[in-house]
Amino acid sequence: RIFSFLDVVTLCRCAQVSRAWNVLALDGSNWQRIDLFDFQRDIEGRVVENISKRCGGFLRKLSLRGCQGVGDNALRTFAQNCRNIEVLNLNGCTKITDTTCTSLSKFCSKLRHLDLASCTSITNLSLKALSEGCPLLEQLIISWCDQVTKDGIQALVRGCGGLRALSLKGCTQLEDEALKFIGAHCPELVTLNLQTCLQITDDGLITICRGCHKLQSLCASGCSNITDAILNALGQNCPRLRILEVARCSQLTDVGFTTLARNCHELEKMDLEECVQITDSTLIQLSIHCPRLQVLSLSHCELITDDGIRHLGNGACAHDRLEVIELDNCPLITDASLEHLKSCHSLERIELYDCQQITRAGIKRLRTHLPNIKVHAYFAPVTPPPSVGGSRQRFCRCCIIL
Repeated sequence: RIFSFLDVVTLCRCAQVSRAWNVLALDGSNWQRIDLFDFQRDIEGRVVENISKRCGGFLRKLSLRGCQGVGDNALRTFAQNCRNIEVLNLNGCTKITDTTCTSLSKFCSKLRHLDLASCTSITNLSLKALSEGCPLLEQLIISWCDQVTKDGIQALVRGCGGLRALSLKGCTQLEDEALKFIGAHCPELVTLNLQTCLQITDDGLITICRGCHKLQSLCASGCSNITDAILNALGQNCPRLRILEVARCSQLTDVGFTTLARNCHELEKMDLEECVQITDSTLIQLSIHCPRLQVLSLSHCELITDDGIRHLGNGACAHDRLEVIELDNCPLITDASLEHLKSCHSLERIELYDCQQITRAGIKRLRTHLPNIKVHAYFAPVTPPPSVGGSRQRFCRCCIIL
């Protein structure tokens, strides 16, 4: 019973004390949750095979994140021995192919959470296998598995309709048709990540909004084709939305964010970086209608002024909720904005890189009211030259940080 509270390293040390302790420490019942990330460079397939034989049906959760030495053969042995596995993290296990998912499908019907991020050999065959053998799957991460297409998504959702979290970040072949399958078959979906799925448009995302009313977190950063129609659809269909990340979606405007704010009152985190068309009007609506807002990124929103920050600083979220605000490259922001944020007692961090009108004195005054706040600011010895072409000037983190 005492050994059941120990971590992997301590159990291994205890196993060396005596024969009696060896038997107790290596008993499979003590190895229900294993995370080998700290040893990733040393983990080879035989280690996983030995663990699986030792733990057998006791093992519920295993993380092999970053263990690049582990391949399909080891995971086949693992799947055969550990049929009660519920959570499996294979993030960055680059030797993994569709063969592993076939093994999981055949032996691990209780699997609920599976992370295959950066396993770039994964194809539609894996999703078809999971659909057939893992009907309880609730969370699937296939970020950067760029061989996956709409056919794989269609197969997946038909057998795994209980999906609650799906990350498709970097799956660049996905089109609107894939999202239509998700919207039609995954009514329980809570979290969806579509970052840098460049082919996605309004049509696909509107289908998600209409079919997934429980949606709480949506990342569409880098999906530059989307417009205010998405914000309207979210406002009309997804009132529980808490997290919205739409960085670099330059077609979004105040009109869409007004509809969103007036309908989604539970918003907590918003990433609006490089939503270059928004103005203080968006901040006014957020300050009125979104009392739970904690994290707000407005970097490169060059039309934001001190007046917008004033409304935010006087808003319902300001005093007890707002923790992070990012204002990098907002050229109209001055020390007056810092004055407006003095009453935000929960504020932990503010980003002010390349805000040319912010001064050291202004930051110092803010710190007298918020002594624990982290202020990240860049002060160039001279005004940096303007950016050439379409790329925006960025500054590395080795610059002066206050």
